[in-house]
Amino acid sequence: MSETPDTVLEEFHHILAAAVESGASDIHIKSGSPVRFRINGELADVDCPEPAETWLASLIKQIALPLAQKRIEEEGEADFAYESPGAGRHRVNVFTQRGRRVIALRIVKENVATLEALNLPPVVKQLAEKSHGLILVAGATGSGKSTTLAAMLEHMNSRVKKHIVTLEDPIEYVFRDKMCVIEQREIGIDTMSFAAGLKHVLRQDPDVIMIGEMRDAESFSAAMRAVNTGHLVISTLHSTRATQTVTRVLEFFEASEHEHMRRQIAAGLLAVVCQELLHDVTGMQRPTVEVMINNETVRGLIENGKLEGLQQAIERGGGSGMQTFNQSLLQMIQERVITQETALKHSPSPEALRMNFKGIFSNI
Repeated sequence: MSETPDTVLEEFHHILAAAVESGASDIHIKSGSPVRFRINGELADVDCPEPAETWLASLIKQIALPLAQKRIEEEGEADFAYESPGAGRHRVNVFTQRGRRVIALRIVKENVATLEALNLPPVVKQLAEKSHGLILVAGATGSGKSTTLAAMLEHMNSRVKKHIVTLEDPIEYVFRDKMCVIEQREIGIDTMSFAAGLKHVLRQDPDVIMIGEMRDAESFSAAMRAVNTGHLVISTLHSTRATQTVTRVLEFFEASEHEHMRRQIAAGLLAVVCQELLHDVTGMQRPTVEVMINNETVRGLIENGKLEGLQQAIERGGGSGMQTFNQSLLQMIQERVITQETALKHSPSPEALRMNFKGIFSNI
């Protein structure tokens, strides 16, 4: 690859265009290795010269804003967004491994998918139509949390007149005002941190606040203050089960604060939607989804610290729109969109799912 600045950027744009054309979701670039695209969840080598370390350094200097460059130099990593002519918007993470820079990019689709197109359960649409409370979308990295948040906001944008303020690091989907007025604030550009943005957001007359990710006690406490004043707050959290989400939030706080925070969560939480992506019978990705609705039973368990009972409450809460991962997987098998082998691979309790295949269900 060439190392003159103009040519480096041109070659980079060719890589981005090829990724978009191939339907890739992610791009991985590091020196001395092939460029790789992630297509339908699988990594594939790209037929192009391997980038040199000097090529990468030149590229980062051109695409990263000054604040991101400062973070890279001081902290070894940074997130930012990059928009390429003809290839759209990308979420970029520059990080360091073995003393060398690496770039990982997530391709951001221009059009926000609908909740139906994402194959999310109907209860997610019902949650997006609520007027106040806290909705958490949980899952591991790469499970589609940001896409679900975007679809929920676009659902609001298409049907109600509300003021939506987002705090994102970085901005992934760019919304166009329809029925809603939407202001998107990027961390490091429009506000210095989630905490700083949340400190002033209530003065901006929002109806809905979207926080890209819950990261610490300060951001969660600010979100709960917004919930307590009648706002709808939606955010993401790294957690692999809906039942683990409350525990994950409590880990932000000192043990002496847990009882108070459980009461706060019990009073303000609307629901936790936890998802994981898998491959259907056509080879395409779709989510399996666990949903915990904060009904009277769940509220009591959280408030009284009986978190071990949440899984049973979800299993019994189908009438409220709740479902476990196993119930989600079983429905997908019945609809013939996944195989039993795929379901067992993604099940958190495969032995129980095997029993379900035989029509045997727990009576707990």
